[in-house]
Amino acid sequence: MLRVLGVDPGLTRCGVGIVEGVPGRPCTMVHYEVVHSDPDEELAHRLLRLDRRFAELITEFAPASVAVERVFAQNNVGTVMGTAQAGAIAIVAGARAGLPVTLYTPSEVKAAVTGSGSADKAQVTLMVTRLLKLAAPPRPADAADALALAICHVWRGGTRDKLAAALKAARR
Repeated sequence: MLRVLGVDPGLTRCGVGIVEGVPGRPCTMVHYEVVHSDPDEELAHRLLRLDRRFAELITEFAPASVAVERVFAQNNVGTVMGTAQAGAIAIVAGARAGLPVTLYTPSEVKAAVTGSGSADKAQVTLMVTRLLKLAAPPRPADAADALALAICHVWRGGTRDKLAAALKAARR
């Protein structure tokens, strides 16, 4: 059983989802939430809030790995910067805990959970709800996206985790 912490990075709304499962089988939802921060708050404090919450979640739920959405270029540079900063905090939190961290593009995640790399947010939310057999869709969409990231990683068998471990062992 692989337990994964999925992170849909965002500075104002950061989706977090934890699932466990094995490749080729339905996953089980363990936890999800959205970590909020006030846009008027100083950047350092917003990032610190994320760092502390990730540390708490890792301690409380003991995931085996972390899956983070890879930031892609958008027109709004400010949004990209905040998303990248939040993603970096998730990566560092996982690394600090000694966990393998894997980045996935939005298309990889969409393809894994819907079968189409061009699925929209509504389709991802619908499939996450069905796949995890939830009574209601996770809200907001950031939470559904984080759960989708975690499902994607489980279904890929943590293959990037295994590759990273093998490369690390080979370097020794």
